[in-house]
Amino acid sequence: MAELVQHYLDRIRAEQIELRDGALASYIPELSTVDPESFGLSLSTSDGYVYESGDTAVEFTIQSVSKPFTYALALDLIGQDAVDAKIGVEPSGEAFNEISVDNVTKTPKNAMINAGAIAAVSLVPGAGADERFDRILEFYSACAGRRLHVDMDVYGSEKATGNRNRAIAYMLASFGVLDGDPDEVLDVYFRQCSVRVTSTDLARMATTLARGGCNPMTGRRVIGAKVVRRTLSVMVTCGMYDATGDWVSAVGMPAKSGVGGGIVAVLPGQLGIGVYSP
Repeated sequence: MAELVQHYLDRIRAEQIELRDGALASYIPELSTVDPESFGLSLSTSDGYVYESGDTAVEFTIQSVSKPFTYALALDLIGQDAVDAKIGVEPSGEAFNEISVDNVTKTPKNAMINAGAIAAVSLVPGAGADERFDRILEFYSACAGRRLHVDMDVYGSEKATGNRNRAIAYMLASFGVLDGDPDEVLDVYFRQCSVRVTSTDLARMATTLARGGCNPMTGRRVIGAKVVRRTLSVMVTCGMYDATGDWVSAVGMPAKSGVGGGIVAVLPGQLGIGVYSP
């Protein structure tokens, strides 16, 4: 069985490797320096066994793949009612970095777009930026099963060029959505997006969600099953932005993409997938 799965993964990679659609992200200058030829596929089963094909050891920044995990952490720490009061669950039908909120509630439409992700960061309790970020990084690391680290060059690049996110944060603050100073929240958000992972890390993080919040590699319960159900629901409806309908129709798995080249996908109860292709 293991040989069949490995052969299948290798075949998928071979079929896709010649595709050259898309381009490296350039609005974050540091991301334009990565190797565009890197391509890794990782699959982790519910028992923690990992299959890998290609550049699965290459580290890259997690970027927006971080969003469902911080959303889950906020749900776990302060409860669904408190999170729902600040972040909606409806697809936005807009670009991921749109400077907008719901017309009625004046809150972000969901946690997968930048506005909702910045609000989610503000909902993670912490006495300051460092404590807030340490909680986020510890949670990501627990889901991945190893200690993760920040790419300081990408963090600096994001911070230097993040004016659109600053506009979003100050808009949210004006509507009373942010819990905390906008600049402090943004600093945590930029660090969060700059955490380094591999496709195998993403597969293991996805499998932690597939297992209802229990990391199959470490055996540690990282988060509650109820939180996972809500998180996966929002990933299904909002995780791939304005391509979510096409994704659900063609693939049907809860997923989240990131501008760094990562995709995480979850088959509940069975497996997690991590992809890297910048």
